[in-house]
Amino acid sequence: MNDPPGSDEDFMAQALAEAARGLGRTSPNPPVGCVLVQPNGSGGEVVGRGFHPRAGEPHAEVFALREAGERARGATAYVTLEPCSHFGRTPPCADALMAAGVARVVVAAGDPNPQVNGRGLERLRAAGIAVQTGVLEAQAVRQQAGFRARMLLGRPFVIYKYAMTLDGKVAALEEGGGSEANGAVTGPEARARVMGWRNEADAIAVGVDTLLTDDPQLTTRGVVGGRDPRPVIFDRQGRTPPTARALRPGAVVVTAPGAEAPALADAGAVLLPAATLEEALRGLHDLGVSTLLLEGGPTLASAFAESDLIDEVRAFIAPKLLGAGLSPLAGPLRRMNAAGMLDMYALEQLGADILVSASVRRVAAEPTPSPRTGGA
Repeated sequence: MNDPPGSDEDFMAQALAEAARGLGRTSPNPPVGCVLVQPNGSGGEVVGRGFHPRAGEPHAEVFALREAGERARGATAYVTLEPCSHFGRTPPCADALMAAGVARVVVAAGDPNPQVNGRGLERLRAAGIAVQTGVLEAQAVRQQAGFRARMLLGRPFVIYKYAMTLDGKVAALEEGGGSEANGAVTGPEARARVMGWRNEADAIAVGVDTLLTDDPQLTTRGVVGGRDPRPVIFDRQGRTPPTARALRPGAVVVTAPGAEAPALADAGAVLLPAATLEEALRGLHDLGVSTLLLEGGPTLASAFAESDLIDEVRAFIAPKLLGAGLSPLAGPLRRMNAAGMLDMYALEQLGADILVSASVRRVAAEPTPSPRTGGA
């Protein structure tokens, strides 16, 4: 059900839509949107909109204030993340809102950055500006999950995406020839959604077996104005061929410590030696990756699951029966009462397929101490 026009929720939903325009492009900063509204008899008139396009450029509030001009005075600012209160690459947004004469600020979620962490809200209140928080907080926290994982977990936010048949199979046994030769599990609507997710992710990961079998491009083909995520190939022994289609400049190959792969380095790949998945994710964090879309096969996904490194699952279920085949996870057998319970937050039909989205862990809205921080 849609929020009523002119409500705080309605305007915050518009701010979240603005923030979504920066997804996959702002790391190490969060995606943020801002809508400025002048009150009137019908609930309010939007006089300014803005979003943060990329690190180093002005924040969402600045773009919205520029568009509003003098009409920002006395307006309400709807911001998806607490306005910053410190000088980073750009001046504090809290100061910009104060200087523009904004009368009220509505914030979806607090900023876990230790340099902000409530200080922006305090600064606004001290200036006599009315502040309200927590409007559409859950949606904002989910949208900012990559930034929050960097701040609170010191690693990227990991989304495991897979598609399976109604009897729980992601691929036939010993298919050979890859998915292009054997046919996709899902229909075109589901595949288009995946391209959209890739456009919003910083990086996309597969294991070397998937790469050798499918030779995937790992691009956002078909997305107008899309940009390709950074490929990450988990390949302990450096078996990736230099001619692999995913091995474009900047691609990351995660190897075992001591593994030698000079041909991959010559092809433009970044070699990331790591003894564990946790170490690999910390290395990706240091390379500026905030969100990692995990598209590898059952072996890689199981390794992430066993290490408790999957934060969200997006599973397509196709109305097909395959019989013998591979399951989404290839881990050890367990009893049903040992299965992990996820928090399903969305259920959607795309063509003939069903999409189930569920959180393994919710990246907290409130900050906790972290040894690593992101940019500003």
